Amino acid sequence: MFDLVITHATLIDGTGTERRQADVAIHDGRIAAVVDVDPNGSGPDWEAASTIDARGSIVTPGWVDVHTHYDGQVSWDDRLDPSAGHGVTTVVTGNCGVGFAPVRPGSEDWLVQLMEGVEDIPGAALSEGIAWGWEHFGEYLDAIGSRHYAMDVATQIAHGPVRGYVMGERGASNEPATEDDIAAMARIVREAVEAGAVGFSTSRTLGHVARDGRPVPGTFAEPAELFGIADAMAATGRRVVFEAAQGGLTMLDRGSTVDELGWMSEVARRTGLPVSYILLQTDATPDHWREVLAAADSADAGDGSLWAQIAARPFGMLISLGTNHPFLKRPSYVEVADLPVAERAAAMSDPARRARILAEDDLPPDPSIAFDGIGGFLAAVLDKLFPLGDTPDYEPTPDRAVTALAEAAGDDPLAFVYDRLVGGDGDAMFLLPLFNYSHGDHEAIREMLTAPGTISGLGDAGAHCGMICDASIPTYLLTHWARDRTRGPRLRLEDLVRKQTLDTASLYGLTDRGVVAVGKRADLNVIDLDGLALCAPRIVYDLPAGGRRIVQDAVGYRSTIVAGQVVTANGVDTGARPGRLVRGV
Repeated sequence: MFDLVITHATLIDGTGTERRQADVAIHDGRIAAVVDVDPNGSGPDWEAASTIDARGSIVTPGWVDVHTHYDGQVSWDDRLDPSAGHGVTTVVTGNCGVGFAPVRPGSEDWLVQLMEGVEDIPGAALSEGIAWGWEHFGEYLDAIGSRHYAMDVATQIAHGPVRGYVMGERGASNEPATEDDIAAMARIVREAVEAGAVGFSTSRTLGHVARDGRPVPGTFAEPAELFGIADAMAATGRRVVFEAAQGGLTMLDRGSTVDELGWMSEVARRTGLPVSYILLQTDATPDHWREVLAAADSADAGDGSLWAQIAARPFGMLISLGTNHPFLKRPSYVEVADLPVAERAAAMSDPARRARILAEDDLPPDPSIAFDGIGGFLAAVLDKLFPLGDTPDYEPTPDRAVTALAEAAGDDPLAFVYDRLVGGDGDAMFLLPLFNYSHGDHEAIREMLTAPGTISGLGDAGAHCGMICDASIPTYLLTHWARDRTRGPRLRLEDLVRKQTLDTASLYGLTDRGVVAVGKRADLNVIDLDGLALCAPRIVYDLPAGGRRIVQDAVGYRSTIVAGQVVTANGVDTGARPGRLVRGV
């Protein structure tokens, strides 16, 4: 007798092969049988404790999201929303060189401000929510391993905490590492991998700064430091990933990603390990990403490999009254900035206050606060700002830009934004695509998605709480790219499923998942593809200490199954918590 049987499934098994009709049987958290069936006939006569009739739905492996920042959230949230609402069944944390282990007793606040600055996670939420109680990375893994979740959690050890632990203030200040420093860092990373870390991450982009304004520790690390750590990883004999938010990503960086490929390919060549790096289209050099892929393809990586992490939609910011907007530093706005959003919107609707705010200059930015001048920046890029709408449009046409809409309405663009921000309850949002939208469409993204050597990632689930909610990208791959796109070619559904199942699982050596096949983990999605839709993003205050974040829901996931247990049914959390820590092997 099986625990669960899924019948009448249109099965997309994660391998990229054509969809087919099949019944799937599950026992003890594993897939016990997959039998192709006649769509017009009956399937096998299986006995099961529970049955899901998947007629009219597709059945896929659960999504494996390799770029999340739930490093702190795992302490207080056993569901791990918003990922749980988007069919994700495995997450990888510890990205971008930031994390919470190792930590010397008394330096916890330093790691909090590092994560807050780089990943825009409220420091008060992290301080209140994290259940500290570890020093070494293995102890951090044990803390995660003691909890149960709605999905599996794997994690990497991050360069920032390692450097801070070994070098103290010298590490935090990005001073050069000595041979002894490198040896100590290598030892810590090796021990972490042996304890179960699935990778190591570092950041070298000047776009990543701590709350105190300093670049992430490791930003300027010399090759000897990077190679010493990579060699220690390889010495374990385990399949682990070296992940880099490399230099050349932003206008702040010197050089380019092509320049960075030199040391990354050397890491891959000397260790035989996969190296994952970030690939984005920038307005300053909109075709540079093509040069990067070409250079990566021709690089000598030996037995290792180079994988570009890409974002399946524009990478940027959501602008709203409750997050960031052009009026943040206007004196008459500051007077009401601490009011709840609905009350703030009402106060800003007063004609006299509206006139003052629109006429005022910004207050000087506070240099001790990262991005304190963002309001002025936003006021200068209205030609790149688009109303998001109740049915979010992430590929808007040029005539939907604020400047075009304001001109058509005979309005001033800044006033146009103001009036829409304060309309209703102040819940309107605008999309500002900072990357991946240089030509005003998704064609560059399409080329990245279909290029060899790319992996779907950069959703940053759990991070950038006041800026984005790209944790919904796994759903967007299906809704936009497979079904809804009108401004260019769509992509094959089977390939998109593979992109976030077998491909992402294989990168991290998670060979027991990512495919619907006998013996694999029973991590599955049952999806009403016709009804699948993204809801409008919204702001909630549900983090510890009342912290703010943007979330985005989806409808159309009939069931999400983790280790054979239904964790979400028709968008409702069942309370099942079969997810566990996944240790690398």
